[in-house]
Amino acid sequence: QVQLVESGGGLVQAGGSLRLSCAASGRTFSSYTMGWFRQAPGKERVLVASISRSGEGTYYAESVKGRFTISRDNAKNTMYLQMNTLTPEDTAAYYCAATSKYSADGAVEMVYYEYWGQGTQVTVSS
Repeated sequence: QVQLVESGGGLVQAGGSLRLSCAASGRTFSSYTMGWFRQAPGKERVLVASISRSGEGTYYAESVKGRFTISRDNAKNTMYLQMNTLTPEDTAAYYCAATSKYSADGAVEMVYYEYWGQGTQVTVSS
């Protein structure tokens, strides 16, 4: 089992940047494909970005391509989401999640994610 704790959310103006972190404890972090999800009020939770076990493969939702960068440091048991050029449409609760399902490019359907963090709120003002 793995425990996940997100941090780094907050309030930022449109055009600004934030860096989210997801600290993992428990079983070997490098054994998991990791993902960032977000859920806006009244909307479904959706995948934002995911990363393979090694970090070499990444996947991004179209809405964040070119603006967000996912990365991981297996030595530090931590995953990151660098978010640039934020817009009000990025406002949501952001969750990190882990799955033992292998994927070369990090793309794994949400249903396979077994472990979730408690979420961190990102609010982008216009």
